[in-house]
Amino acid sequence: MAGFRAFMEGVIVNFRGSRRVKRHNQMVVQVGTVDNKEKASKLIGKKVIWKTSAGKQLTGQITAAHGNSGALRVIFDTGMPGQSIGSKVDIE
Repeated sequence: MAGFRAFMEGVIVNFRGSRRVKRHNQMVVQVGTVDNKEKASKLIGKKVIWKTSAGKQLTGQITAAHGNSGALRVIFDTGMPGQSIGSKVDIE
């Protein structure tokens, strides 16, 4: 198929942060097919796109695995709004 691009879908789980400090441009993303750290490490470097309700696109990049159950750390170019938690992202 010409022009077909394979996307994976993930869900933004939460901001990355500690008990007192939240990093507003770093998010934790869970992908349904990724369930361990080895599979997650294969996705490092890929691009992530989140679409706002207004049609704008915010882009980020997968930088590391987060924990042992396959979650991903994504650093976005700008801060992310709280309404992005629980929404879907495209992974290229």
